[in-house]
Amino acid sequence: MIDPRLLRDTPDAVRDSLARRGASVEIVDEALAADTARREAIATFEAARAEQKQLGKLIPKATGDEKSELLARTKTLAADVKAAEEAQKQAEATWVELLKRFPNMTHASVPEGGEDDSVVIETVGTPRDFAAEGFEPRDHIQLGKILGAIDLDRGAKVSGSRFYFLTGVGAQLELALVNMAMELAREAGFTQVIAPSLVKPEAMEGTGFLGQAADDVYRIEGEDLYLVGTSEVAMAAYHSGEILPPESLPRRYAAFSPCFRKEAGSHGKDTKGIIRVHWFDKVEMFVHTTLEEAEAEHQRLLAWEREFMDKLEVAYQVVDIAAGDLGLSATRKFDLEAWIPTQGKYRELTSTSNCTDFQSRRLDIRTRDAEGATTPVATLNGTLTAITRAIVAVLETHQQADGSVRVPKALQKWMGCELLEPVNPVA
Repeated sequence: MIDPRLLRDTPDAVRDSLARRGASVEIVDEALAADTARREAIATFEAARAEQKQLGKLIPKATGDEKSELLARTKTLAADVKAAEEAQKQAEATWVELLKRFPNMTHASVPEGGEDDSVVIETVGTPRDFAAEGFEPRDHIQLGKILGAIDLDRGAKVSGSRFYFLTGVGAQLELALVNMAMELAREAGFTQVIAPSLVKPEAMEGTGFLGQAADDVYRIEGEDLYLVGTSEVAMAAYHSGEILPPESLPRRYAAFSPCFRKEAGSHGKDTKGIIRVHWFDKVEMFVHTTLEEAEAEHQRLLAWEREFMDKLEVAYQVVDIAAGDLGLSATRKFDLEAWIPTQGKYRELTSTSNCTDFQSRRLDIRTRDAEGATTPVATLNGTLTAITRAIVAVLETHQQADGSVRVPKALQKWMGCELLEPVNPVA
């Protein structure tokens, strides 16, 4: 959640941030009114409790009618205290619930507008010209069949739409991508993690995934558990309720986990293939650091993502995501989009977000400042590889006219070959 002091001291800045996201600003006045009501409820409760304590001191010394009056007042006051305490709890709950509805404050550099207003910062590499090479590129679905790498028909038979099997070199390619991502992370000093894909509601809510993204989350019926859409959820909650020594920061983790998404609202989009699916595996970077270091760490995460994209030898662009397309937790987000030849456009492969202290306030993750006082940490996340989309980019970018696919040099040691050969007839 946002720092309550921002709401109290700079409400206009909060309104501006909400407006840039395209969100309603009315919640600001509602929250300020709730804060006033909360403070008044606290004052009422404390005044009643103070009187109750004072009466408790006077009664032993009183006698006769005075004592009778004090006892009668004590009885009445006890009911008042109980009512005031309940009113305080209700006012506090209303205030906290409103606070949780606020998205993070947007960074001043974030472009205004929605999805179409995001800004391309840089384009790296040149999309391959297949026409100049004399053949029409096949999409990853065709290539997956030719190589015996992707089985969509049996995926649908076993699990339904937007599911798949990776077989043969497809399975090998996933493991190679995971190994390459983990190697890069290890060499950069990250602690490698295999993270759980099932988490408690507190972890989901703490990372902001039960807000605007709630419709895209799978809940396990009969269990107080959710399937994560990213290991960011588990890694954010990893240190929940802890005070991290300042000398231990930054704490960098590279977590592998299966990820599950309903893809709510994507009806009709990418219904074929493995670009938009209900389950995929991912290697996610996650960092706990100080607020002062958050922006610099965000740039480092972006640099590591770019390094991974360079290893795939694909053309890509770096995009500064517009305020209206940011997730609830992010103050700023960069996407890396790879060129997909058969779609004739760039598609998101990885992203990295700076969530400042938004998640750590919800999850109660703190460190100590120079004076020894506790202060929230900053959390950041960045995808090294979302496997299915990386496979799409590699297959389509490096395909040959005969249906074979060249293996990027960085992946060759993990694949054990330089070329993926057709195993089924080439259409």
